Amino acid sequence: MTTLTLERLSAGYSRARREPLIIVRDVSVELRAGEMVCLLGPNGAGKSTLMRTVAGMQPPVTGRVSLNGEDIHRLPPRELAKRLSVVLTDRVSVGVLSAYALVALGRYPYTDWTGRLTDRDHKAVQTALQAVGAEDLASRNVIELSDGERQRIMVARSLAQETPLMVLDEITAFLDLPRRVGIMRILRDLAHITGKAILLSTHDLDLALRSADRLWLLPRNGLFQSGSPEQLVLSGAFELAFQSEGVDFDRATGAFRLHRGPGRPIVLEGEGVHATWTGRALEREGFRVVSVSDADLRHSDTPRIKVVTDRETCIWRIFDDSGECEYETLDAAIRSIRNETQN
Repeated sequence: MTTLTLERLSAGYSRARREPLIIVRDVSVELRAGEMVCLLGPNGAGKSTLMRTVAGMQPPVTGRVSLNGEDIHRLPPRELAKRLSVVLTDRVSVGVLSAYALVALGRYPYTDWTGRLTDRDHKAVQTALQAVGAEDLASRNVIELSDGERQRIMVARSLAQETPLMVLDEITAFLDLPRRVGIMRILRDLAHITGKAILLSTHDLDLALRSADRLWLLPRNGLFQSGSPEQLVLSGAFELAFQSEGVDFDRATGAFRLHRGPGRPIVLEGEGVHATWTGRALEREGFRVVSVSDADLRHSDTPRIKVVTDRETCIWRIFDDSGECEYETLDAAIRSIRNETQN
């Protein structure tokens, strides 16, 4: 069942006596119930503009945003609030409200004119606080919270609103790594278990690749694309969207890496986690890591490092023009290679 539909949507800003400034052009895509979709793109591509338009906070320049067939920009505010909840990066002043009271604001579409909370409303607030691990923050004033704690409370408010669609803009921006992973896991579980449709913009590319059911990819001055993380990586679209001088996306590892030109080749032998991190250390030093099969060791002066592991120990053996040396730590091996390169 489709929850959100974007039909030939162009998003941007009106300008007096001038043509509208279009930031995102001609997007047609669907977000289905039970999916978590991550919107990705480089800075300046228009992610926030698109999110605000999807959330009904600014009108589209052209096209339509609909929820189950209804144009969201024509829905009364209270009706829209029952179907769509929003968390943006903007820091909103809430005075001296407690965290509990802020989360409880998510229940306003369901309360009467007095704003009185029923037992069901309190249950929804408590469930939302528990879902983001913020029960211990409930009695504290929001102004006393750290950025990360405040962001968790804002996500809880969105959860308490109990809408079929959640739109969240950079909600992991102020969180440490464990909390970022936790929030992404919570949102993914909510989508799959409760059938919510969740749209999340983020700069956390690694987590998005690992967590999202689908990606909406918005390159700068490029064509919008939608697909599974694996599909967009294998097609090269993901790499192209984030292409930048001095940075490469490695399709084999799913990670970004620095590069400094071609680099001097070095052969890396070995398997497992020690070899993986040895390769990363060598790349950081400016080497181009190659496998034994890529190098003709019989007629080459290419240096070679071999990672030898057993159940309890690991040693690093370096073979170069000066012979063979053995090191008990990766740091010592890298220092030796660095000194040899500088001499």
